[in-house]
Amino acid sequence: MKTMVKLYVCLFFLTICNKGFSQEKGLKISLWENGAPGFENRKDEPEQAKDWWVRNIHNPSITAYFPEKPNGMAVLICPGGGHENLVFNSEGRDAAEYFTSIGITAFVLKYRLAREVGSLYKLETHVKQDVERAMRLIRSKAVEFKIDTTRIGAMGFSAGGEVVALVAYNAKNTLVNSSDAIDKQDAQPNFQILIYPGPLFIPKEIKSDAPPAFLLAANDDTCCSAPIVDLLNKYRQANVPIEMHLYSKGGHAFNIGKRAKSNSLKTWPQRLTDWFEDNNYFVK
Repeated sequence: MKTMVKLYVCLFFLTICNKGFSQEKGLKISLWENGAPGFENRKDEPEQAKDWWVRNIHNPSITAYFPEKPNGMAVLICPGGGHENLVFNSEGRDAAEYFTSIGITAFVLKYRLAREVGSLYKLETHVKQDVERAMRLIRSKAVEFKIDTTRIGAMGFSAGGEVVALVAYNAKNTLVNSSDAIDKQDAQPNFQILIYPGPLFIPKEIKSDAPPAFLLAANDDTCCSAPIVDLLNKYRQANVPIEMHLYSKGGHAFNIGKRAKSNSLKTWPQRLTDWFEDNNYFVK
């Protein structure tokens, strides 16, 4: 009898452990093994997470999500949150699940929050450092993760679009003098996807080497519809490939479409899939 009780107890805890593992799904990888440069002493400070947000990020990382049948593409996802929070689930994990469903390996970036109360971080210094390192780290693991280094994109929601802008417009962005092999990888994405992006860090002029772009927002988004119109015009002047979808209504933060009320926004990821297909990104 005692043996049976022990067996049931073991099975119970095994079930709990397996359930916890399956819910996690992603593989978390720190951007720097010893912590962010200059802030190594904060590496082990725990993150804070509740409901929709994550805060207190001092050990920036990427969480990898792998498709059953990878097609060689990869996307780094930068969630929004106004640089005060990180909307990890609805603008990170949900987007990653969409990508893996169509064969794309996805990485959700947990970057440091420059506007969090008491933050010592700066957008153009530390957040830029995080997104550059994330792109380089992904490229450095291309063979391991079965990724084509010429088909790696970056996606940003809201403030995450500003994070993408920090890395999108600097061709051949490498640290040639670094002794770290990862730093010698190019940090610029091959394409970018901006969903209701914030206005910061859009250059005055788009150069011919800017990555092709997919832009999407709702016209009644007072914060973040204007940036995609601005980018559209600049891309057209530079003759760089671009596609823009400006929906009549939907406001801000409809994320991957799950919170949207209109049918057009509920199904907007299909427009992105079409863009991938029409521009031969799925072709190996």
